[in-house]
Amino acid sequence: MQGGGFDHAARGLPDGTMRLRSRPPNTGLARCSQLFCGIAKAGKAHGVFERRRAGKLARGAPERKRYHHSGILEHGGVEIQKWLVVVHRLNLAATSGKRFGVRSTRPLVGWRAMSDIAISVEGVSKRFGKTIALEKIDLEIPRGIVFGLLGPNGSGKSTTVRILATLLQPDEGSATVDGIDVVRHPAEVRERIGLAGQYAAVDEYLTGHENLVMFGRLSGMPKGDARMRAGELLAEFDLADAADRISKTYSGGMRRRLDLASSLMARPRILFLDEPTTGLDPRGRLSLWTIIQRLVTDGTTVLLTTQYLEEADRLAQRIAVIDHGRVIADGSPAELKARVGDESVEVAVVRPADLPAATQILAAATSEEPIVDVERSRVIAGVSDGAAALARVSAAIAEAGIATDDLGLRRPTLDEVFLSLTGHVTESSDGEEAE
Repeated sequence: MQGGGFDHAARGLPDGTMRLRSRPPNTGLARCSQLFCGIAKAGKAHGVFERRRAGKLARGAPERKRYHHSGILEHGGVEIQKWLVVVHRLNLAATSGKRFGVRSTRPLVGWRAMSDIAISVEGVSKRFGKTIALEKIDLEIPRGIVFGLLGPNGSGKSTTVRILATLLQPDEGSATVDGIDVVRHPAEVRERIGLAGQYAAVDEYLTGHENLVMFGRLSGMPKGDARMRAGELLAEFDLADAADRISKTYSGGMRRRLDLASSLMARPRILFLDEPTTGLDPRGRLSLWTIIQRLVTDGTTVLLTTQYLEEADRLAQRIAVIDHGRVIADGSPAELKARVGDESVEVAVVRPADLPAATQILAAATSEEPIVDVERSRVIAGVSDGAAALARVSAAIAEAGIATDDLGLRRPTLDEVFLSLTGHVTESSDGEEAE
């Protein structure tokens, strides 16, 4: 594969890794060479890469070096997390080089029938020393939805994503992505996924357009296709006007959108978004929500980790609540809310003198003992038949001639769900998970 100053060759390696042969940059993306060297340097320092000499392949042949991905250690720095996202994308590039004549030494896994399940996790556990990050979690994620993984900092969300993205290996259990085992065939998994981490993994000294073209070339796209795809994504993510500016000048929201766009260059079937809106202002968060919803409409399956309850409620069709490395609840937002309790009808009267009459109406219409808030002139009662109970109360209130400020059906919130399940609220923090 050629791109950004590298010629990748893979031949005769029994373990299926790839030999990388360096040569001088030959394109305008010379920055890619510096980027890879930085990744290798940072990775070696943090135990991400193990560098080994492969020896001379033939008499007079140049020495080739082999980089072997040996997994992620538990490092919490922001910079190394950025490198790891780019490392994942380089690994993806190494498996997509067949368009440039690179032959994989992996045995073919064979044809797989398309199933309705995009991601399956069974009994997966992961420990870091004495710390249990995940303990026998089970997940089943259908295709074409946003699946929310909800939990506080340190709950195991990011560890789950790293295992599914082949950046970590589980200590126990198994996981498949698009029907492919993440441990046995990680290269095939990487061909099908995109990843956007908690921090924008973009090169701040390249323009927005150059960043996308670079990632496209690393993914094995011909130069013309990469440029065309970059233009499409810049327009779709409202970055066309800033395409020729270096990304160092971008706002936080623009950098997050550029990072998400780079993960979509290869049109992945499955997209992992690890707390994508952390640190964004409300406007940037709403913009990213719109983009995510559009991706799902186009058929992408999204695994979204978040600690924002509103975000999970807004985007996810299904949610798994994870706490202390365990999945403690799984279902649609409505199903999870139903576990907390029934819906309720709430009435706020204009005149405090009408509060006793409103209380009697609610008691008769709902067969529940109403709760009266005298200070706010409100009365609320739980109901089991939802809209039908609201209609009865509304008709009785109108017949009695009681003026109201508010009359409505209230459902439990995800905040109440999370509190009831875990005994504590989520923690909104911009820091990395302590996993």
